[in-house]
Amino acid sequence: MQPFEIIYVDTPAVACNGEGGVGGHPRVFLNLSGEGRVECPYCSRLFIRRTPGDGHGVETPGSTHPSAHQPPAAPAKP
Repeated sequence: MQPFEIIYVDTPAVACNGEGGVGGHPRVFLNLSGEGRVECPYCSRLFIRRTPGDGHGVETPGSTHPSAHQPPAAPAKP
């Protein structure tokens, strides 16, 4: 099964509340150390730690929610 959403981050830990509000879930803090990725146990979002220069933003299969999109990281300057 595909994750609901893939979010690339620059930090070793993240907080997820499933968008908050009525459709959200309790805020959980997730640690990306080890494999550099973790899936939220409530909403199945997959958080992946970005490596410098990979250019990843957010992949959201089938989602058009505006808050689900982040601009990709700026490329590293030589």
